[in-house]
Amino acid sequence: MKVKIVHTADWHLGKRLDNFSRIEEQKEVLDEICQVADEQQADIIVIAGDLFDTFNPPIEAEDLFYKTLRRLTRNGQRPVIAIAGNHDSPERIDAPDPLARACGILLVGLPNTVVQPVEENDAFMLTQSAAGFIELKLTHLPFPIRVIHTPYANEVRLKKALHIEDKTTALNEVLQHNWDTLAEEYCDTEGVNLLISHLYMMKKGGEELEEPDGEKPLKIGNADLIYSDSIPAQIQYTALGHLHRAHQIGEAERPVVYSGSPLCYSFSEAGQEKYVMMVEVAPNETATYQKIGLTKGRPLSRKKFFSVDEAVDWLKQNPHHLVELTLVSDTFLKADDIKRIYQAHDGIITIIPLVNVANQTEENKRKQVNLEQDIQGLFTDYFKQKNNGQEPNEEIMELFKEIIN
Repeated sequence: MKVKIVHTADWHLGKRLDNFSRIEEQKEVLDEICQVADEQQADIIVIAGDLFDTFNPPIEAEDLFYKTLRRLTRNGQRPVIAIAGNHDSPERIDAPDPLARACGILLVGLPNTVVQPVEENDAFMLTQSAAGFIELKLTHLPFPIRVIHTPYANEVRLKKALHIEDKTTALNEVLQHNWDTLAEEYCDTEGVNLLISHLYMMKKGGEELEEPDGEKPLKIGNADLIYSDSIPAQIQYTALGHLHRAHQIGEAERPVVYSGSPLCYSFSEAGQEKYVMMVEVAPNETATYQKIGLTKGRPLSRKKFFSVDEAVDWLKQNPHHLVELTLVSDTFLKADDIKRIYQAHDGIITIIPLVNVANQTEENKRKQVNLEQDIQGLFTDYFKQKNNGQEPNEEIMELFKEIIN
């Protein structure tokens, strides 16, 4: 018999793409995650940080978060473990803990959090708890599930939470010592042993993974690197959050997995497939997992066109996409062209005009401005200087005349 675990992370509830709200897409994809959990008959749900996008999320994001957790718990019958990420306020995550535990939700905001007893129910109970560790017993499984949990904290806060006096100790060593201590005391082969954290972690000597655009970076130089070989040998599966691309960095027999975000949150993620991880593991056995694809949310596209007509045709054929649009032309876009583009599509996030500039001779580059000419001539020369010799078009000149008048 195996325990079945849904691993997800980086929901970033309340996140916007520039000024474009993603809340409706987030509602759809979280509904999809709830359906996956039920269809797969998951025993436990794990959410590895960045629950919200900001320390002070909008009300609609908090409302969506708690409604989703309630669904995932099946009214307290299935435990949900959610830890804070670097986008979350740990105090805000910890604050509703007493009410959350009554609903089967275990919220962990700080690295040294001691989760308090869960209100008794007929589905599961909290059998052990220590700073950074919990043990759960599900009534339908003959073995316990042990979880070492390390929410995000910066280096100073983490060392303080773990009572590390030597400020020069590397972060990797601090975490390894803490995890080894907990694993030695609580994680034997009679139960399933998991680690949940929100970190930048990589395999020593392996690929250095890109942090998402717009993400608060966790890796600043090599001092902040956490290596997967720091994970205790007793741990069978490590559920990570922070990187938005689903990725396995551990050994096949001890998976260390970033589940990735459920939606593409920046154009650097355009085209990425999104997943939740469905993990199965029994005591003293190798954990296995499968990636279950998520289909909800609007795809992100970076497109380049050389004419407005070409751009408008593509936009009309792909109305569901969110678009970063680059337009290459010999002159600056006119207001009428911009209007046509926005009327063709409701998901244009950015328009990037890229003006082709003819090669300038060295003589033209060195040409000095004639200060005796009128204000329009001065503006034209200034404009050309700032735009590699490109002449301002008629519309720009008319706008300039409007301003000076």
